[in-house]
Amino acid sequence: MLQIKNLTKKYAKDFKAVDDLSLTVAAGEIYGFIGHNGAGKSTTIKSVVGALDFDEGDILIDGKSVKTEPIECKSITAFVPDNPDIYDHLTGMQYINFICDLFGVGKERNELVKKYADEFELTQNLGDVISSYSHGMKQKLVLISALIHSPKLLVLDEPFVGLDPLASHKLKEIMKEFCAAGGAIFFSSHVLEVVEKLCDRVGIIKQGKLVKEGNVQEIIGDKSLESLFLEIQNG
Repeated sequence: MLQIKNLTKKYAKDFKAVDDLSLTVAAGEIYGFIGHNGAGKSTTIKSVVGALDFDEGDILIDGKSVKTEPIECKSITAFVPDNPDIYDHLTGMQYINFICDLFGVGKERNELVKKYADEFELTQNLGDVISSYSHGMKQKLVLISALIHSPKLLVLDEPFVGLDPLASHKLKEIMKEFCAAGGAIFFSSHVLEVVEKLCDRVGIIKQGKLVKEGNVQEIIGDKSLESLFLEIQNG
């Protein structure tokens, strides 16, 4: 579903934020992408979703290149950033309808809105203006908007930040259901315990390079993902 091929992004003549990075995420798979601050995670994610140009390599989503077929790629991708920037003057429902209109979601939107808003306990707040929302409520709204158009690829940057325990648990369930139905998830998180328990595979990036990748249990062995991560960062 996602194939990153020899991705390189330079921010200065001699500085590569991402250096010849290659990885794949299959349909039905949750892939955890971890690294320290400044390692290149956000640059990679922004390149995948088409928010950032890159210098070398290519990124394919369901076989389509983000370089040559950007609209086709974006139409089957949903992105939830770590700090959602949404229209505060709209109500929650107006924002969801705006996203539905962008992606051509038809009458089925009502059923989907009810499903996800109920699951995230946001239904009674959809008539309120977004400026009155807490960070966690905004995060829930953006997650609903991401799921509402039935993407094939979900790209999530720190999706659990700001969510209460109940909403975090619900999001984990939804992520598993999404992949069980054939979708793929590429997400970053600093909460390594969640990555270890939730993901099928994991990739660790350090100074722009992918330094470790594989099935979670295979690469950690009898260690925890946290201890492996610290070994790599201090090594």
